[in-house]
Amino acid sequence: MDKKIIIVGAGLCGSLLALRLAQRGFEVVLYEKRGDMRREDMDAGKSINLALSARGLLALERVGIKQEILEECIPMKGRMIHPLGGEAFLSPYSGRSEDYINSVSRTGLNVRLLNEADKLDKIQIKFDCKVQDVNLEKASIQYKDAEGNSHSDSGQIVIGTDGAGSIVRKSMMAKTTKLLFNYSQDFLRHGYKELSILPTDSGAWKIHKEALHIWPRGHFMIIALPNLDGSFTLTMFHPYGSEIGFDALKTKEHVQSFFETYFPSLLPYIPHYQEEYFENPVGTLGTIKCYPWQAYGKALIMGDASHAIVPFYGQGMNASFEDVRVFDDLLEEHGDNWELIFNTFQEQRVHNANAIADLAIDNFYEMRDKVDDVPFMRKRQLEMQLEQAFPEYYSKYSLVTFKPELDYQTAMQLGRKQDKILLDICAKDDYEQLPLQEVYNLLKREA
Repeated sequence: MDKKIIIVGAGLCGSLLALRLAQRGFEVVLYEKRGDMRREDMDAGKSINLALSARGLLALERVGIKQEILEECIPMKGRMIHPLGGEAFLSPYSGRSEDYINSVSRTGLNVRLLNEADKLDKIQIKFDCKVQDVNLEKASIQYKDAEGNSHSDSGQIVIGTDGAGSIVRKSMMAKTTKLLFNYSQDFLRHGYKELSILPTDSGAWKIHKEALHIWPRGHFMIIALPNLDGSFTLTMFHPYGSEIGFDALKTKEHVQSFFETYFPSLLPYIPHYQEEYFENPVGTLGTIKCYPWQAYGKALIMGDASHAIVPFYGQGMNASFEDVRVFDDLLEEHGDNWELIFNTFQEQRVHNANAIADLAIDNFYEMRDKVDDVPFMRKRQLEMQLEQAFPEYYSKYSLVTFKPELDYQTAMQLGRKQDKILLDICAKDDYEQLPLQEVYNLLKREA
């Protein structure tokens, strides 16, 4: 009992956390309200591929499966921009060839983590068990199994990795006055819908493989990420309450006219788009911020349960995996002094979680509105030149994505300063006449 830890939620964060805690010798019981995704088709039409980058890879390296996961990924070296009426062009993520992100299947990665967890005797995974109440002071839970029978369980601590709808967080919210619990949830006035580009008959990719593709159209866009089987997962991001919103595109004729008008270059690759459009659901996009993340030194939330973000920086999973790595560092430093670990963890992570949440919102508008604008393209070109000439220079995107030793908050603050300086330079018609060394010196001095 002394070494037993209860984790609620067997998604990516919970599975990785269970794996690391069991490797440290703790007894872990992992509760999941859904069935075993290895035996069931989960969340059809709402998968959104994930972009695995340096922060997430460090956490996977911690549990010893980094290389195996990379074998199931496709490297993406930049954004392939598809402007309306123009030629597609590649905008690299970095001026350094070794800097790229990795497209990975959410379900495939979760399955791999569950399989690794199954190898350890110290982990029990209980599927189809819906936790209904958490006693924060006693680190105990009440849950119902697949047959509807009620049970209870308790451990040394309870950790909630149960996503944006977290029951552990709701239990903390129920004690708002006692815990001084603050909570905010902000939805984008946009939803998302999944489509696909199927592979060729020989299993090849129909468009450039090693890129995240974007069709930016002002208030809406489509993105595409590659899959190992030669397909691409496409995601439409559209507003509500307009003539091109999901609530307005209701008939086949309207949808056809819309795609022919705004995505003519994409249509040859998606002959089945009508079927997928009307079969697949619309998902919501929101940001959750809250504090505190712990209660009584007995309960803790991490991952999306404490900081759900929109997917536009490709950092949601990476931030959750980084939670696990930081938590593991604190275990190494403080043993199982849970109250000290929990308080230190939330103080270290909350400002960084808020920073990446804000950056993700910023990147949504950037991807949707700015990737094909002249000043922005000039800035990206200048950033590439700087990174190639001065390897110690990192753009804002690179600071966040490829420099995991820098926390999110510091990366945001430094990156925003750099952006302002570079955009001021690129707004001038003679910006190319400024020597690169002078630009670099200015950035070092001012940012």
